[in-house]
Amino acid sequence: MTDNIHKHRILILDFGSQYTQLVARRVRELGVYCELWAWDVTEAQIREFNPSGIILSGGPESTTEDNSPRAPEYVFEAGVPVFGVCYGMQTMAMQLGGHVEASSEREFGYAQVEVQTDSALIHGIEDSLSADGKPLLDVWMSHGDKVTAIPSDFVTVASTETCPFAIMANEEKRF
Repeated sequence: MTDNIHKHRILILDFGSQYTQLVARRVRELGVYCELWAWDVTEAQIREFNPSGIILSGGPESTTEDNSPRAPEYVFEAGVPVFGVCYGMQTMAMQLGGHVEASSEREFGYAQVEVQTDSALIHGIEDSLSADGKPLLDVWMSHGDKVTAIPSDFVTVASTETCPFAIMANEEKRF
């Protein structure tokens, strides 16, 4: 018997990252159906697709610039998990009441993020331990901006030396 790959549907909103296709491939390798759409979709299009979750991709723009791309507001009202990668997390932070600014120290390439708070998002994932016993995750980062204040109903999950909010979460909303 074949599993119905359309049972769970992930919508990836593309903000232009060079890695968005890789994210889609990884989702599909898990046996989950996903589609990749441009970031400027309408609420009606999202409702019609009826996603089980939404991923906001990274991108080359800066959320600090006027008229930079934003996720449709409905993304945060749809009642499904939302996962933001780099630019996607930055626009999520800004749109939900946080703050983003240009970083004086850009991060491009391999990095280690230190877990500050356990979260369903990363539970059970650990690549090594810091000197004080905190879990470390080996990641690839590519950003020139950073979240400097997270929305009030979020918690800091992980950080780097130059990026205090590398991962943020709102467990109640599944963001």
